[in-house]
Amino acid sequence: MLKSILVIFVLLLLVIIGGGVFLATGAVAPTPTQVEKVIPNDRFKN
Repeated sequence: MLKSILVIFVLLLLVIIGGGVFLATGAVAPTPTQVEKVIPNDRFKN
């Protein structure tokens, strides 16, 4: 019983450490989205 709990704990610890290493070193690129803003012509009076 104690051995199985220890194995589960070690596996969980390895998954957490592996996920942290992946997030720290992986190149996770954001998805590009087009941004469009309409500026009223009244702001550009001379």
